[in-house]
Amino acid sequence: MKNIYLVGFMGTGKTTVGRILAGKLGKDFVEMDEAIEKKEGRRIKDIFASEGEGYFRRLERELLKKISSQLDLVVSCGGGLVCDSANLKILKNTGHLFSLFASPSVIFERIKGSNNRPLLSVSDPLAEIKRLLNLREPYYRQAGIQIDTDQINPQEVAGRILRLLDNG
Repeated sequence: MKNIYLVGFMGTGKTTVGRILAGKLGKDFVEMDEAIEKKEGRRIKDIFASEGEGYFRRLERELLKKISSQLDLVVSCGGGLVCDSANLKILKNTGHLFSLFASPSVIFERIKGSNNRPLLSVSDPLAEIKRLLNLREPYYRQAGIQIDTDQINPQEVAGRILRLLDNG
């Protein structure tokens, strides 16, 4: 079976939903940021701090190429991955693509305790969430089936995805 790719902004539930889906389907789960951290031996925020976002995006692209050559994976993609048209093409050609959405205030509430969000290491994280969402939303909108996660829990999101996959 083709891979299942979950895309969307940080805090929309990609990792949690991905783990649930993988468990229900008996598939391996890949969280791209975790895989990059493991390969690099350091946290995403440290990669951003020392090498910059461009370097991180190259690592992300290389990992996607490797993942996309495999089958039967559930993959939680990094939040900015689909902003590159070549990445989006790979995702669409090799898997089922689901784009998870949430409002800026819900995202902020979900991630405010995290210290591993380098793009939000600013004085006003909520304003930065709004700014980044405004930039990225057009990419998320063209990336597969859209699911709003504001009012439903991760189990419900996974259930919705399973039903969509069953209905083909």
